[in-house]
Amino acid sequence: MAANANVLPGSTDKEKLDALCARTFKGQAVWFLNSFWETFAEAEAENLWNYVHKAQEIDVDNKEQGCHLDELQAHRLLEAFDETMTVREMRTYLRQHGAIGDRVKNVPLTHWWIAKYKADWNQLVNASQGGNEKEIQEAQRLLEEVQAAVNEASARATDAANRLREALAAEAAAKTAAEEAIQSEAAAHARKEELAAKEAELEAAQAELEAALAEVKAQGG
Repeated sequence: MAANANVLPGSTDKEKLDALCARTFKGQAVWFLNSFWETFAEAEAENLWNYVHKAQEIDVDNKEQGCHLDELQAHRLLEAFDETMTVREMRTYLRQHGAIGDRVKNVPLTHWWIAKYKADWNQLVNASQGGNEKEIQEAQRLLEEVQAAVNEASARATDAANRLREALAAEAAAKTAAEEAIQSEAAAHARKEELAAKEAELEAAQAELEAALAEVKAQGG
């Protein structure tokens, strides 16, 4: 018999929570939104999807198939959204409410959302699903459209920045070549003047020698 995707497996709420946290980032978001849509989640739908996309970006090994982050990755996620609650504070809250035990290494998004929104995790794991699927899908679609537009704008900005860097590099190379040409011309001019001076010195020495020879001849005559 196929498992019911709208019912979490497990004989206890803790086992059901573990099963929910084993779902993908997106799967956790859908379940969380469905569970609290009527109370607060509808207003937070965009924020939850932003968390999903950022977690997929941070989890470079698993991306869309990821379901949790390690502690370092979780800190990066919280920093990206300027969250003041730390991973340790989150776990303290979850332990106080019986959601987790003492040894928890990874951070699924569900853990963070329970602590962030002070959500009833027992209600979460037993909540009926599917009633708000259309609204959730629409919220996701709108966010993905916005994200696609942002990515496209970012790509265009990156391309423009690359072209600008190339143009500046070409300009700098041309300027360097021009300066080198000027320096070469100056060096050639200096060399020419040096040769002219040596030639003048040689002519003067030759004239002096000829004068001396002429004087010797005159004395001999």
